[in-house]
Amino acid sequence: MTLTTWISLFTICLLGAMSPGPSLAIVAKHSLSGGRVNGFATAWAHAVGIGIYALVTVLGLTVLLHQFPLVFKSLSLMGALYLAWLGYNALRSKGGIVERLESGQPVSVLTSAKEGFFISLFSPKIALFFTALFSQFVAVGSELSDKAIIIATPLVVDGLWYTLITVMLSSPYLLKFLKSKARIIDQISGVVLILLAIRVLFTL
Repeated sequence: MTLTTWISLFTICLLGAMSPGPSLAIVAKHSLSGGRVNGFATAWAHAVGIGIYALVTVLGLTVLLHQFPLVFKSLSLMGALYLAWLGYNALRSKGGIVERLESGQPVSVLTSAKEGFFISLFSPKIALFFTALFSQFVAVGSELSDKAIIIATPLVVDGLWYTLITVMLSSPYLLKFLKSKARIIDQISGVVLILLAIRVLFTL
């Protein structure tokens, strides 16, 4: 793989990670409610899910998604239901971000990691990204080392990007402001997640 090709791969992966969506909402939620450790757990569990998609793409299973669209639709439906469930939980008064911020209720690192992992694994947006954009790089690298780079790049880029987001959100100055607006953030994140779920359902 040439350096130019890798830079193109890196840029596409970075833009994919930076685009707003449910992944950002989940990382923000756990960074605010549990602190940096929870945010890091969410970020890198999410990155592992990205790595699994990259591995699947390299193995050529995206071809199966094209040949068997029912598989992709089933994945999209699961993703939509998961988004709706997360949005519903965010809108509920008990167990939401605002209560955790105000009462200091701890959030399990395992819970943070699970949500980060599942939001990447069941996200139609990420599935589309790998099917439509990322798959073009699979044919470029025939060597084992090339395939390793193709798998590692999106995983590392995603993990580092959301690590940066976690560090920014866990800043004491920013946290003080966000705490004062916690109830609004809770409601907005819930609405956004539910709207994203509805959008996915309408595109099936």
